[in-house]
Amino acid sequence: MKTGTLGARTLPQRYFISADIFAGEQERIFAAQWLCAGHQGQITKPGEYFLQNIIGESVIILRDQAGQVRAFFNVCRHRGTRLCEETSGRFHETLQCPYHAWTYALDGRLVGAPHMDKVEGFEKGDHSLNPVALGLWEGFIFLNFAKNPMPLEKAFAPLAGKFTHWNLPNLRSARRIEYDVRANWKLIFENYSECYHCPLVHPALSKLTPYDSAENDLCEGPFLGGYMPIVKGQSLTVSGKACALPVGDIKAEDHHRVFYYSIFPNMLFSMHPDYVMVHQIWPQLPERSLILCDWFFHPDAFGKPNFNPDDAIEFWDMTNRQDWHVCELSQQGIASRAYRPGPYSPRETIPAAWDREYLRVMGEGI
Repeated sequence: MKTGTLGARTLPQRYFISADIFAGEQERIFAAQWLCAGHQGQITKPGEYFLQNIIGESVIILRDQAGQVRAFFNVCRHRGTRLCEETSGRFHETLQCPYHAWTYALDGRLVGAPHMDKVEGFEKGDHSLNPVALGLWEGFIFLNFAKNPMPLEKAFAPLAGKFTHWNLPNLRSARRIEYDVRANWKLIFENYSECYHCPLVHPALSKLTPYDSAENDLCEGPFLGGYMPIVKGQSLTVSGKACALPVGDIKAEDHHRVFYYSIFPNMLFSMHPDYVMVHQIWPQLPERSLILCDWFFHPDAFGKPNFNPDDAIEFWDMTNRQDWHVCELSQQGIASRAYRPGPYSPRETIPAAWDREYLRVMGEGI
Protein backbone atom coordinates (compact mmCIF):
# COMPACT_ATOMS: atom_id res chain seq x y z
CA MET A 1 0.00 0.00 0.00
CA LYS A 2 1.19 3.52 -0.76
CA THR A 3 1.95 5.79 2.18
CA GLY A 4 2.71 9.49 2.37
CA THR A 5 2.14 11.41 -0.84
CA LEU A 6 4.76 9.85 -3.12
CA GLY A 7 2.88 9.33 -6.38
CA ALA A 8 -0.48 10.06 -4.71
CA ARG A 9 -3.01 12.06 -6.68
CA THR A 10 -6.45 13.42 -5.95
CA LEU A 11 -9.45 11.24 -6.75
CA PRO A 12 -10.88 11.10 -10.30
CA GLN A 13 -13.83 13.29 -11.16
CA ARG A 14 -16.44 10.53 -10.97
CA TYR A 15 -16.01 10.25 -7.18
CA PHE A 16 -17.33 13.77 -6.74
CA ILE A 17 -20.14 14.02 -9.28
CA SER A 18 -21.47 10.51 -10.04
CA ALA A 19 -24.93 9.65 -8.73
CA ASP A 20 -24.07 5.94 -9.00
CA ILE A 21 -20.97 6.30 -6.84
CA PHE A 22 -22.93 8.40 -4.36
CA ALA A 23 -25.54 5.64 -4.10
CA GLY A 24 -22.77 3.10 -3.61
CA GLU A 25 -21.30 5.19 -0.80
CA GLN A 26 -24.64 5.25 0.96
CA GLU A 27 -24.77 1.45 1.05
CA ARG A 28 -21.08 0.52 1.42
CA ILE A 29 -20.19 3.28 3.87
CA PHE A 30 -23.12 5.03 5.52
CA ALA A 31 -25.23 1.90 5.89
CA ALA A 32 -22.31 -0.21 7.09
CA GLN A 33 -19.96 1.93 9.25
CA TRP A 34 -20.26 3.41 12.73
CA LEU A 35 -21.61 6.96 12.32
CA CYS A 36 -21.43 9.76 14.86
CA ALA A 37 -25.00 10.86 15.51
CA GLY A 38 -24.66 13.15 18.53
CA HIS A 39 -23.56 13.35 22.14
CA GLN A 40 -25.10 11.88 25.27
CA GLY A 41 -25.37 15.40 26.69
CA GLN A 42 -28.26 16.01 24.29
CA ILE A 43 -30.40 13.55 26.26
CA THR A 44 -29.59 13.76 29.96
CA LYS A 45 -33.01 12.87 31.43
CA PRO A 46 -35.21 9.77 30.96
CA GLY A 47 -37.53 10.29 28.00
CA GLU A 48 -35.43 12.93 26.28
CA TYR A 49 -34.87 12.22 22.60
CA PHE A 50 -33.76 13.63 19.29
CA LEU A 51 -34.20 12.47 15.71
CA GLN A 52 -31.38 11.77 13.27
CA ASN A 53 -31.86 11.33 9.53
CA ILE A 54 -29.38 8.93 7.93
CA ILE A 55 -29.48 7.66 4.32
CA GLY A 56 -33.20 8.34 4.16
CA GLU A 57 -33.94 6.70 7.51
CA SER A 58 -35.35 8.54 10.51
CA VAL A 59 -33.94 7.28 13.81
CA ILE A 60 -35.19 8.07 17.32
CA ILE A 61 -32.32 8.35 19.81
CA LEU A 62 -33.55 8.47 23.40
CA ARG A 63 -32.69 7.84 27.02
CA ASP A 64 -34.94 5.21 28.59
CA GLN A 65 -36.29 5.06 32.14
CA ALA A 66 -33.22 3.16 33.33
CA GLY A 67 -30.92 5.82 31.90
CA GLN A 68 -29.72 3.74 28.93
CA VAL A 69 -29.26 5.41 25.55
CA ARG A 70 -31.17 3.61 22.80
CA ALA A 71 -31.93 4.03 19.11
CA PHE A 72 -34.97 2.85 17.15
CA PHE A 73 -36.22 3.21 13.62
CA ASN A 74 -38.94 5.88 13.63
CA VAL A 75 -41.44 3.36 12.29
CA CYS A 76 -44.54 1.93 13.98
CA ARG A 77 -44.77 -1.86 13.86
CA HIS A 78 -48.46 -1.67 12.87
CA ARG A 79 -48.65 0.03 9.49
CA GLY A 80 -45.28 1.71 9.31
CA THR A 81 -46.33 5.21 10.32
CA ARG A 82 -43.71 7.66 11.56
CA LEU A 83 -44.01 7.72 15.32
CA CYS A 84 -42.37 11.03 15.98
CA GLU A 85 -42.35 14.30 14.03
CA GLU A 86 -40.68 16.80 16.37
CA THR A 87 -36.91 16.79 15.95
CA SER A 88 -36.31 16.73 19.72
CA GLY A 89 -38.24 16.73 22.96
CA ARG A 90 -39.16 14.52 25.87
CA PHE A 91 -41.49 11.54 26.10
CA HIS A 92 -43.17 10.81 29.41
CA GLU A 93 -43.07 7.06 29.96
CA THR A 94 -44.12 5.92 26.49
CA LEU A 95 -44.21 6.95 22.84
CA GLN A 96 -47.41 6.51 20.87
CA CYS A 97 -48.15 6.21 17.18
CA PRO A 98 -50.35 9.13 16.06
CA TYR A 99 -52.31 6.89 13.67
CA HIS A 100 -53.81 3.99 15.64
CA ALA A 101 -52.37 4.59 19.11
CA TRP A 102 -49.98 1.66 19.29
CA THR A 103 -47.89 2.53 22.31
CA TYR A 104 -44.28 1.64 23.15
CA ALA A 105 -42.21 1.76 26.31
CA LEU A 106 -38.95 3.70 26.12
CA ASP A 107 -37.05 0.41 25.83
CA GLY A 108 -38.98 -0.33 22.62
CA ARG A 109 -41.48 -2.88 23.96
CA LEU A 110 -45.02 -2.70 22.60
CA VAL A 111 -47.23 -2.07 25.64
CA GLY A 112 -50.49 -1.00 24.04
CA ALA A 113 -52.28 -2.03 20.84
CA PRO A 114 -56.03 -1.25 20.81
CA HIS A 115 -58.28 -4.18 19.79
CA MET A 116 -55.34 -6.37 18.82
CA ASP A 117 -56.24 -8.77 21.63
CA LYS A 118 -58.96 -9.99 19.30
CA VAL A 119 -56.41 -11.04 16.66
CA GLU A 120 -55.58 -14.73 16.95
CA GLY A 121 -51.93 -15.38 17.68
CA PHE A 122 -51.04 -11.73 18.21
CA GLU A 123 -48.29 -11.26 20.79
CA LYS A 124 -47.06 -7.84 21.85
CA GLY A 125 -43.61 -9.27 22.38
CA ASP A 126 -43.32 -9.93 18.65
CA HIS A 127 -43.84 -6.28 17.75
CA SER A 128 -41.24 -4.25 19.60
CA LEU A 129 -39.72 -1.27 17.84
CA ASN A 130 -36.90 -2.15 15.46
CA PRO A 131 -33.61 -1.18 17.14
CA VAL A 132 -30.59 0.41 15.50
CA ALA A 133 -27.18 -0.75 16.72
CA LEU A 134 -25.81 1.90 19.07
CA GLY A 135 -22.51 2.42 20.83
CA LEU A 136 -20.96 5.13 22.98
CA TRP A 137 -17.41 6.36 22.58
CA GLU A 138 -16.19 9.08 24.97
CA GLY A 139 -19.79 10.26 25.35
CA PHE A 140 -20.49 10.44 21.62
CA ILE A 141 -23.36 8.38 20.22
CA PHE A 142 -22.60 6.17 17.22
CA LEU A 143 -25.10 4.23 15.11
CA ASN A 144 -24.63 1.37 12.66
CA PHE A 145 -27.19 -0.06 10.20
CA ALA A 146 -25.20 -3.21 9.37
CA LYS A 147 -26.87 -6.52 10.21
CA ASN A 148 -23.94 -7.72 12.29
CA PRO A 149 -21.68 -4.72 12.88
CA MET A 150 -18.27 -5.05 14.43
CA PRO A 151 -18.66 -4.00 18.09
CA LEU A 152 -17.83 -0.33 18.52
CA GLU A 153 -15.25 -1.12 21.20
CA LYS A 154 -13.35 -3.32 18.75
CA ALA A 155 -13.69 -0.90 15.83
CA PHE A 156 -12.43 1.98 17.98
CA ALA A 157 -9.72 -0.03 19.77
CA PRO A 158 -6.90 2.16 18.30
CA LEU A 159 -8.40 5.13 20.20
CA ALA A 160 -8.89 3.35 23.54
CA GLY A 161 -7.82 5.69 26.34
CA LYS A 162 -6.28 8.21 23.95
CA PHE A 163 -8.58 11.10 24.86
CA THR A 164 -9.75 10.16 28.35
CA HIS A 165 -8.10 13.18 29.98
CA TRP A 166 -10.19 15.53 27.83
CA ASN A 167 -13.34 14.79 29.88
CA LEU A 168 -15.36 14.36 26.69
CA PRO A 169 -18.38 12.43 28.08
CA ASN A 170 -19.20 15.27 30.48
CA LEU A 171 -18.85 18.24 28.16
CA ARG A 172 -21.89 20.28 27.16
CA SER A 173 -22.65 21.89 23.83
CA ALA A 174 -23.11 25.65 23.98
CA ARG A 175 -24.28 25.98 20.39
CA ARG A 176 -24.85 24.13 17.13
CA ILE A 177 -24.64 25.67 13.67
CA GLU A 178 -25.87 23.84 10.57
CA TYR A 179 -24.14 24.47 7.26
CA ASP A 180 -25.55 23.56 3.85
CA VAL A 181 -22.43 23.21 1.70
CA ARG A 182 -22.58 22.82 -2.08
CA ALA A 183 -19.71 20.38 -2.20
CA ASN A 184 -19.13 16.63 -2.07
CA TRP A 185 -18.66 15.26 1.44
CA LYS A 186 -15.18 13.94 0.66
CA LEU A 187 -13.94 17.43 -0.11
CA ILE A 188 -14.88 18.43 3.45
CA PHE A 189 -12.61 15.73 4.88
CA GLU A 190 -9.76 16.46 2.51
CA ASN A 191 -9.92 20.16 3.33
CA TYR A 192 -10.01 19.54 7.09
CA SER A 193 -7.02 17.22 6.94
CA GLU A 194 -4.38 19.70 5.76
CA CYS A 195 -3.27 23.25 6.47
CA TYR A 196 -1.48 23.73 3.15
CA HIS A 197 -4.33 26.11 2.32
CA CYS A 198 -4.29 28.03 5.61
CA PRO A 199 -2.04 31.03 4.81
CA LEU A 200 -4.27 32.13 1.94
CA VAL A 201 -7.68 30.95 3.12
CA HIS A 202 -7.35 31.46 6.92
CA PRO A 203 -5.14 34.47 7.71
CA ALA A 204 -6.56 34.81 11.24
CA LEU A 205 -6.00 31.12 12.01
CA SER A 206 -2.48 31.22 10.60
CA LYS A 207 -1.53 34.00 13.04
CA LEU A 208 -2.41 31.77 15.99
CA THR A 209 -1.07 28.42 14.81
CA PRO A 210 1.73 28.00 12.24
CA TYR A 211 0.36 26.30 9.14
CA ASP A 212 3.44 24.09 8.62
CA SER A 213 3.68 22.81 12.20
CA ALA A 214 1.46 19.71 12.14
CA GLU A 215 2.64 16.65 14.08
CA ASN A 216 0.49 13.68 13.06
CA ASP A 217 0.35 10.52 15.16
CA LEU A 218 -2.46 8.67 13.33
CA CYS A 219 -1.39 8.47 9.70
CA GLU A 220 -3.22 5.51 8.13
CA GLY A 221 -6.64 3.90 8.44
CA PRO A 222 -10.03 5.19 9.64
CA PHE A 223 -8.60 7.50 12.34
CA LEU A 224 -6.29 10.24 11.13
CA GLY A 225 -4.71 13.37 12.53
CA GLY A 226 -2.50 14.92 15.16
CA TYR A 227 -1.77 18.31 16.71
CA MET A 228 -0.57 21.80 15.86
CA PRO A 229 0.95 24.23 18.36
CA ILE A 230 -0.95 27.34 19.47
CA VAL A 231 1.03 30.52 20.11
CA LYS A 232 1.69 30.32 23.86
CA GLY A 233 -0.71 32.18 26.09
CA GLN A 234 -3.38 32.28 23.41
CA SER A 235 -6.38 30.30 22.21
CA LEU A 236 -8.10 29.88 18.86
CA THR A 237 -10.67 32.60 19.53
CA VAL A 238 -11.45 36.04 18.13
CA SER A 239 -9.69 37.68 21.07
CA GLY A 240 -6.86 35.16 21.07
CA LYS A 241 -7.52 34.45 24.76
CA ALA A 242 -8.99 31.42 26.50
CA CYS A 243 -12.78 31.68 26.58
CA ALA A 244 -13.59 29.07 29.25
CA LEU A 245 -12.24 26.72 31.87
CA PRO A 246 -9.97 23.93 30.61
CA VAL A 247 -12.16 21.10 29.33
CA GLY A 248 -10.32 18.40 31.24
CA ASP A 249 -7.19 17.25 33.04
CA ILE A 250 -5.02 18.24 30.10
CA LYS A 251 -1.28 17.65 30.09
CA ALA A 252 0.79 20.83 30.49
CA GLU A 253 2.13 20.78 26.93
CA ASP A 254 -1.36 20.28 25.52
CA HIS A 255 -2.45 23.68 26.86
CA HIS A 256 -0.59 25.09 23.86
CA ARG A 257 -1.84 22.65 21.26
CA VAL A 258 -4.92 22.07 19.14
CA PHE A 259 -5.67 18.49 18.09
CA TYR A 260 -7.40 17.68 14.82
CA TYR A 261 -8.68 14.17 14.07
CA SER A 262 -11.04 12.71 11.51
CA ILE A 263 -13.06 9.62 12.34
CA PHE A 264 -14.20 7.85 9.19
CA PRO A 265 -16.74 8.37 7.73
CA ASN A 266 -18.56 11.37 9.23
CA MET A 267 -16.84 12.96 12.24
CA LEU A 268 -14.30 15.77 12.50
CA PHE A 269 -12.97 16.16 15.99
CA SER A 270 -11.06 19.31 17.09
CA MET A 271 -9.82 19.55 20.67
CA HIS A 272 -8.65 22.84 22.12
CA PRO A 273 -7.59 23.41 25.75
CA ASP A 274 -10.76 25.39 26.53
CA TYR A 275 -13.31 23.82 24.16
CA VAL A 276 -13.94 20.95 21.76
CA MET A 277 -15.46 21.43 18.32
CA VAL A 278 -17.14 18.53 16.52
CA HIS A 279 -18.43 18.39 12.95
CA GLN A 280 -20.87 15.74 11.76
CA ILE A 281 -20.85 15.32 7.96
CA TRP A 282 -24.05 14.08 6.32
CA PRO A 283 -23.94 13.69 2.50
CA GLN A 284 -27.14 14.83 0.80
CA LEU A 285 -26.27 14.68 -2.92
CA PRO A 286 -23.04 14.15 -4.84
CA GLU A 287 -22.55 17.91 -4.78
CA ARG A 288 -24.17 18.78 -1.43
CA SER A 289 -23.34 18.11 2.23
CA LEU A 290 -25.06 19.01 5.50
CA ILE A 291 -22.60 19.80 8.28
CA LEU A 292 -23.58 20.01 11.95
CA CYS A 293 -21.02 21.81 14.09
CA ASP A 294 -21.11 21.79 17.92
CA TRP A 295 -18.93 23.65 20.41
CA PHE A 296 -18.49 21.78 23.71
CA PHE A 297 -17.31 23.21 27.03
CA HIS A 298 -16.70 22.01 30.57
CA PRO A 299 -20.05 21.88 32.40
CA ASP A 300 -18.65 24.05 35.21
CA ALA A 301 -17.76 26.79 32.71
CA PHE A 302 -21.40 27.68 32.11
CA GLY A 303 -22.41 30.62 34.27
CA LYS A 304 -18.86 31.66 35.14
CA PRO A 305 -18.22 35.39 34.66
CA ASN A 306 -15.30 34.74 32.31
CA PHE A 307 -17.23 32.25 30.15
CA ASN A 308 -17.34 33.63 26.62
CA PRO A 309 -18.24 30.81 24.20
CA ASP A 310 -18.99 33.25 21.38
CA ASP A 311 -15.28 34.10 21.30
CA ALA A 312 -14.59 30.56 20.02
CA ILE A 313 -17.82 30.10 18.06
CA GLU A 314 -17.41 33.31 16.05
CA PHE A 315 -13.78 32.49 15.28
CA TRP A 316 -14.61 29.04 13.92
CA ASP A 317 -17.84 30.06 12.23
CA MET A 318 -15.71 32.49 10.20
CA THR A 319 -13.08 29.79 9.57
CA ASN A 320 -15.70 27.17 8.70
CA ARG A 321 -17.30 29.45 6.13
CA GLN A 322 -13.90 30.13 4.58
CA ASP A 323 -13.41 26.37 4.26
CA TRP A 324 -16.87 25.72 2.85
CA HIS A 325 -16.34 28.44 0.23
CA VAL A 326 -13.13 26.89 -1.11
CA CYS A 327 -14.73 23.43 -0.99
CA GLU A 328 -17.55 24.76 -3.15
CA LEU A 329 -14.99 26.26 -5.55
CA SER A 330 -13.29 22.85 -5.66
CA GLN A 331 -16.60 21.15 -6.44
CA GLN A 332 -17.25 23.58 -9.28
CA GLY A 333 -13.78 23.08 -10.74
CA ILE A 334 -13.80 19.30 -10.41
CA ALA A 335 -17.07 19.20 -12.36
CA SER A 336 -15.29 20.78 -15.33
CA ARG A 337 -14.23 18.70 -18.34
CA ALA A 338 -10.77 20.21 -17.79
CA TYR A 339 -10.29 18.53 -14.39
CA ARG A 340 -7.69 15.80 -14.04
CA PRO A 341 -6.41 14.34 -10.73
CA GLY A 342 -3.53 16.46 -9.44
CA PRO A 343 -0.52 15.47 -7.32
CA TYR A 344 -0.66 15.83 -3.55
CA SER A 345 2.07 17.94 -1.93
CA PRO A 346 4.24 16.72 1.00
CA ARG A 347 1.94 18.78 3.26
CA GLU A 348 -1.08 16.65 2.25
CA THR A 349 -0.18 13.23 3.63
CA ILE A 350 -3.40 12.96 5.66
CA PRO A 351 -5.78 13.73 2.72
CA ALA A 352 -3.89 11.12 0.68
CA ALA A 353 -4.28 8.60 3.53
CA TRP A 354 -7.98 9.46 3.83
CA ASP A 355 -8.45 8.74 0.11
CA ARG A 356 -6.77 5.35 0.55
CA GLU A 357 -9.12 4.43 3.41
CA TYR A 358 -12.12 5.58 1.40
CA LEU A 359 -11.12 3.43 -1.60
CA ARG A 360 -10.43 0.46 0.65
CA VAL A 361 -13.89 0.64 2.20
CA MET A 362 -15.45 1.07 -1.22
CA GLY A 363 -13.62 -2.07 -2.36
CA GLU A 364 -11.76 -0.28 -5.12
CA GLY A 365 -8.13 -0.39 -6.19
CA ILE A 366 -5.51 1.64 -4.37
